Amino acid sequence: MESQPYETYHVDVAGVSRDLRLFAVAPGIRIAIVNILGDTELVDACARELGRTLVGTEADVIVTAEAKSIPLAYALGRELGMPWVVLRKSYKPYMGEALQAETLSITTGETQTLYLDEKDRHFISGKRVIVVDDVISTGSTLQGMQLVINKAEGDIVVIAAIFTEGDRAKWQDIIALGHLPVFTDEQEG
Repeated sequence: MESQPYETYHVDVAGVSRDLRLFAVAPGIRIAIVNILGDTELVDACARELGRTLVGTEADVIVTAEAKSIPLAYALGRELGMPWVVLRKSYKPYMGEALQAETLSITTGETQTLYLDEKDRHFISGKRVIVVDDVISTGSTLQGMQLVINKAEGDIVVIAAIFTEGDRAKWQDIIALGHLPVFTDEQEG
């Protein structure tokens, strides 16, 4: 059975090329989907490149949000020799007195809550934090991560991503390996 053809957007990042599938997030608006889960070549290349950029940054821990950026946080932690913490998107009873903050996901359009497991607070409290994500688009997940880190009394020293997306000027303070446009029907007409 032949699969349906779909539109893609070509990227070259950290020496690796990929064709990203375009996905409609609203009528007339599409984004390029970056899914690094299972893509060891891309994850390792991006972690090496971000690691080179971040070497010498005075930080104690890497923090990311569940789920797609987990392999990047792991690989970057290995590159920089530091621990990493995942802010979870669902609460489990074993997480104890978890800290939390709400955010809105661009890919699902749903409100989601980020949780910091009670056992991980010591990694962030009073520590210098590198926040890492696969793609920073609207900034809502980033805002949720910042709120949780602030509640845990951590100090964000750097925000890094594989890509920023949308208004490039909005992300001047983000260390990113590339930038993705938001595709609108007006651009194609």
